[in-house]
Amino acid sequence: MKCRFKGLTDPGILRSVNQDDYYIDPKGRFFIVADGMGGHAGGQEASQISTKTIQNYLEKNWDSPSSSEPLLKEALEEANQGILDKQDASPEFADMGTTIVVVIFRQGESWVAHVGDSRFYRLREEKLQQITEDHTWVAKALKAGKINEEQSRTHPMRHVLFQCLGRKGLQGIEIQQFEVQKGDILLLCSDGLTEELEDTTIEQCLLSSSWEEVAFDLVEAAKEAGGSDNITAIVIAQQ
Repeated sequence: MKCRFKGLTDPGILRSVNQDDYYIDPKGRFFIVADGMGGHAGGQEASQISTKTIQNYLEKNWDSPSSSEPLLKEALEEANQGILDKQDASPEFADMGTTIVVVIFRQGESWVAHVGDSRFYRLREEKLQQITEDHTWVAKALKAGKINEEQSRTHPMRHVLFQCLGRKGLQGIEIQQFEVQKGDILLLCSDGLTEELEDTTIEQCLLSSSWEEVAFDLVEAAKEAGGSDNITAIVIAQQ
């Protein structure tokens, strides 16, 4: 199935440094969004290490007989190790880490892997669905019924991650296959977008924006809503 795609990243309104990073394979085979943390330099370094490592690993092993699930797991594990190696070599980067979300279209299948709270959505028949589940304290509490949706958006612990790349003994790589069909619109994004915009607003933007402007419109809407963090969006339309 053919697709078209656009991506954009922006530092937002309040931050001078962009710790987000993203990569779009020119052939439309895979897409990556990373949101770094651990100080300006550390966050930038972690997100860039992860996107570059995953890009190189997937390109190198794309035609291997390995199925896509272990391929993704190995790519993210290698990215995690790359960040750990940088931490060991540079003590000033000891706390750096990054969230990650990766989508691939391979061997006739569609897969998403993620760690942290960068998200993957699918818009189908004018209805937006969040495919990934945030690896955050708030997401766990919401699922357990301890807080409601409204409370989750302003909870003081909403940014507390229980998984990210750049940690020893990483166990939280979540990988799932998803179904895609003609007309679907897919979105990978950092939490700088979802922190500012509710899903209903994201949905309306995807439905109302022209294809040429959709990524820009999402980022601008997040900036107008506050722009307190770096903002990254990749939009993929299945044709």
